[in-house]
Amino acid sequence: MDNKLDRKRALGRGLEQLFNTENMDLNSMEKQIYDTTPKEEIVELKLDELRVNPYQPRKKFDDDALNELALSIKEHGVFQPIIVKKSIKGYEIIAGERRCRASRIAGKETIPAIIRNFTDEQMMEIALLENLQRENLSAIEEAVAYKSMLEKLNLTQDELAKKVGKSRSHITNILGLLRLPNEVQQMVIKNEITMGHARAISKLESQNEMINLANQIVNEKLPVREVEKISQKEEVHKRVEQKRKTESTNEYKYVEDMLRDKLDTKVKIKDNKIEICFNNVNDLNRILEILDVKE
Repeated sequence: MDNKLDRKRALGRGLEQLFNTENMDLNSMEKQIYDTTPKEEIVELKLDELRVNPYQPRKKFDDDALNELALSIKEHGVFQPIIVKKSIKGYEIIAGERRCRASRIAGKETIPAIIRNFTDEQMMEIALLENLQRENLSAIEEAVAYKSMLEKLNLTQDELAKKVGKSRSHITNILGLLRLPNEVQQMVIKNEITMGHARAISKLESQNEMINLANQIVNEKLPVREVEKISQKEEVHKRVEQKRKTESTNEYKYVEDMLRDKLDTKVKIKDNKIEICFNNVNDLNRILEILDVKE
């Protein structure tokens, strides 16, 4: 009971309820923390003592945007404190990594901060939401973050969609990009190909096909519609080839049909073997009797 009270006090009154809502808003969360934090609890921390949120999905930051923020910090300072969590060594950044990076560029040694206790699950939610609601993650970074939340928070795709304010189809489509080879994923992260391109590429079966098409998009500057047409043609071609293969290898279909009619069960002939299905021991005895097989 005491731990629960301490946790609520550490987070700020009402903040625990905010985490339990379906659609969590990061601005509301930070405002709640700032509004309930006395000025004397805002401390100056050394930038060298800060570590990034381990659940931070963003791998690449816009250098121009960081430099612009650094100029503002150099002239006016950091207006909004960052939020951190005490760790074994120093502090982990919960919200405000861009402000930390820009402060280093500006030559600052310290930054104003509010120290609060958060669970790993809450840190993961905040890291994702900070980027989704304030910065544009690349589609791959977004997919990795969603996958991590699904696995570590034990959420369904529907629950995740509500929590991050996205449609279920958006979550499904983004997660599908993780089928792409790493080489193609890097192209998405570097904005060499768009999410529309990536979604079309992900429909291909072979990783080599995916890589070749991605390179073709970059070299020939193919529009998304043309890529969709190419991927659809590949899909149709794959289905035709699969059908031909099935037809060519199923030369014993007439035998399967004869045995199925005789035994009244599913029969398959493959690789010079006959597979006869049965439901239970009684069904097996029935088939053995038809075949005149005796113990």
